Amino acid sequence: MVREEVDNMVEDMVIDGVGTEQKPSSEFPEGFNANYLKIYYGKLFPFADMHKWMSYGNDGKHPGCDQSYFGRREFSFTLDNDIYLRFQSFNNVAELENAIKEKCPFKIDIGPVYSVDPAKRHAYAQSGDNIFTPVERELIFDIDISDYDDVRFCCSGADVCSECWPLMTVAIKVIDTALRDDFGFNHILWVYSGRRGVHCWVCDGKARRLNNEQRAAITEYLHVHKGNENSLKKVTLAGRSLHPFLGRSYAEVLKDFFEEKYILSQNLFSDEERYEKILEMIPDESISSELRGKWLDNKRSRDDINVVRWGQLKHLLQSGKQKVQGIHRSVEEIVFSFTYPRLDLEVSKHMNHLLKAPFCVHPKTGRVCVPIDPKHCEEFDPSAVPTLSKLLKELNMGALGTGGEEELENTLLGKSIRYFRSSFLQPLLKSCKEEIESSYAAKIQQSKNSLSW
Repeated sequence: MVREEVDNMVEDMVIDGVGTEQKPSSEFPEGFNANYLKIYYGKLFPFADMHKWMSYGNDGKHPGCDQSYFGRREFSFTLDNDIYLRFQSFNNVAELENAIKEKCPFKIDIGPVYSVDPAKRHAYAQSGDNIFTPVERELIFDIDISDYDDVRFCCSGADVCSECWPLMTVAIKVIDTALRDDFGFNHILWVYSGRRGVHCWVCDGKARRLNNEQRAAITEYLHVHKGNENSLKKVTLAGRSLHPFLGRSYAEVLKDFFEEKYILSQNLFSDEERYEKILEMIPDESISSELRGKWLDNKRSRDDINVVRWGQLKHLLQSGKQKVQGIHRSVEEIVFSFTYPRLDLEVSKHMNHLLKAPFCVHPKTGRVCVPIDPKHCEEFDPSAVPTLSKLLKELNMGALGTGGEEELENTLLGKSIRYFRSSFLQPLLKSCKEEIESSYAAKIQQSKNSLSW
């Protein structure tokens, strides 16, 4: 019984120096715990769904299937004490499940599909031929809230709250729209990292087969934020008008978010140290000085001081009296500097980068890395996602069914699994099946044509 398993593990634990005899067995302290993780992998982790995803339709009996496909995928396990096991590979879902349950990794990362089984790479290396190379990999993006530390003042580092998390919402909206509308990708999975950011998996066949140069080109297309932590100006928008992608992002997402929410939540103009950062972005010193003089007077207003001062800044920059070249872009540059997505470029540019698997549990927070619906991403609350302790409490309640699928469906994780299957996995596999059948039919026709000669 699950209740017996859980109770036994709680009895074996001592939390913060307090013996469990002082704690009721139904109590599961928040955070990460290796014993909790064993039950999570044993009862809730969606092994079959992950296998179906990573197989991309190549797990069936169709003659066009590549039966070696899943077995050439790299998995990486991070065990306790930061022990890394790279180049793990598995021939089927049973091998994957057995290995994870046995090793109980604190983190699971997914790498590319290689030309040969990554677990046997040394045997191929001895042949002298460099045939061990990545041949497929999802186009991936990694966005961390800590990369926004110069423009958020509620938190820093890995900390995140309801005031700064909307920056991740903005990132999802901007990048997801560009990937779909500008590049034609359809099968995109957004995942909460479990602590401070979001991950994006673009899984269309044409995305998985991109080479490094093509990945770099897409990444640079999406990249706006440049410079380092010492740069006064990190966004420069050249030209008389914005690129259509940037113009759309500004008009549909960034502008309203910055003006209606972010300047208020971060009090960007009510604190001298904060508004000085903004004044430094203006290339005309006379305008900066004029605004500084107005704001130091600190005149009272019925309206919020942040809204008033932002209005004054916009009026001066857009009045048409400026003499310094490029000043007309300053308003947009300020908005982009604070709100535009900040990508980890190297993760996206190269096929061989690893990325944490969905439905992992973050070892610092105990939160499950659940999918995020980009259509409703503004409703996502990172503090409300399933945690190990919450899931174990649900399992321990007893009246949740006989186990397996029914048990999963009645936990907080059930909603996330259903979304993953219906909105991402099923459409993806349908597309993969059509692609496999089409490719196989083309090969048969090509073979017939060659024979006719």
